[in-house]
Amino acid sequence: MTTYTVLIILSTLVIFSYLFDLVASKTKLPSVLLLLMLGIGLRVLVDKFQIHTYNFLQILPTLGTVGLILIVFEGSLELKYARDKNKVIKGAFLSALLILIATVAIITFIIYQITGSDLYLCFVNAIPFSVISSAIAIPSVANINKKSKEFIIYESSFSDILGIILLNFAVSNRHITIGSFGQLAVNTVLILLLSVVACITLLYLMGKLKHHIKFFLIISILIMVYAISQSFHLSALVLILSFGLFLNNADTIKHVWFRSVFIYKNLSNDLIQLHQLSAETAFIIRTFFFVIFGFTMNIYQLNDFNTIANGLIILASIYVIRFAYLFFFKREHVFPEGFVTPRGLISILLYYNLPQHMKLVEIGTPFLFMVVLGSSIIMSVGLMSSRKISIAEEAN
Repeated sequence: MTTYTVLIILSTLVIFSYLFDLVASKTKLPSVLLLLMLGIGLRVLVDKFQIHTYNFLQILPTLGTVGLILIVFEGSLELKYARDKNKVIKGAFLSALLILIATVAIITFIIYQITGSDLYLCFVNAIPFSVISSAIAIPSVANINKKSKEFIIYESSFSDILGIILLNFAVSNRHITIGSFGQLAVNTVLILLLSVVACITLLYLMGKLKHHIKFFLIISILIMVYAISQSFHLSALVLILSFGLFLNNADTIKHVWFRSVFIYKNLSNDLIQLHQLSAETAFIIRTFFFVIFGFTMNIYQLNDFNTIANGLIILASIYVIRFAYLFFFKREHVFPEGFVTPRGLISILLYYNLPQHMKLVEIGTPFLFMVVLGSSIIMSVGLMSSRKISIAEEAN
């Protein structure tokens, strides 16, 4: 395969992804679903013509991590804080926390029934299936009403953060003691302090850098700090969410000293450019990640009846828990938010970050692929149905 052939393929994938985004904006069909299908189609062609390809599984976790950082950062840059939004933020956090706990508990039981394995291993393997993917949820709600969109951005970001914290905690503590919770508290305080320092430092740098290239430098520093923090098992996604929120709301801080040191003339223009850059970079990374994930899947393994049946049971439990919680506790966010609980990039990353000796053979990548694909399809149908209902109500 020549260099020019590779360039043609990469460019074509980006063009297709752009077209998929246009389709998604009109139909509510997530572009991620179409990217997965494209990856599967390419895999079928490669198998048919017996073309030798690179082992893309080696770069999938790295691509996914960068994509997750940029997507959460892009979403947080759209959020404007106000005192009256405390209720939305609190509600989104409680929703993410309680739904995560309930979903992990139910899926742990389901996996235990399927495999009969040690309950601890079932619990660890249940976590990737229980976390809402902000990488799919945030782009998918771009065109719904502002209130619902804010709720989904906060909730899915909190779900990602809590899922990472829970997995790190579970993997590091097979036997839970008081010291385990003490270490968790210390790690939480550390990442909050690091977030404060990083936010202030990066904002200061933005104001002082005069070089014509500065936004990629800021993003690179952010990714580096994230990677270092994750290496020490700190839930660094808190830092990403905090930095985006801080940047977009820094101009509302009225303290004279703060404004004189950190708020500079072109801040608003820089934020627009930074948001645009992060959005376009996230678009590219997301494109290649989901095409590659679809490509690396062996769809022939989905012929197994037990995989399909068990996947459908897990999907059903995910939606029953979500709709039950929203109906009883968050009635203003039942439709279309109830359908927006996709599994995707974060689920894949958490699964690949599981130590090999903890992975259950019966709960492998085909199982994960089915849940990711199934949740995206259900979300698509739900969003399209909600849109039709809204249009009908407006017409009447």
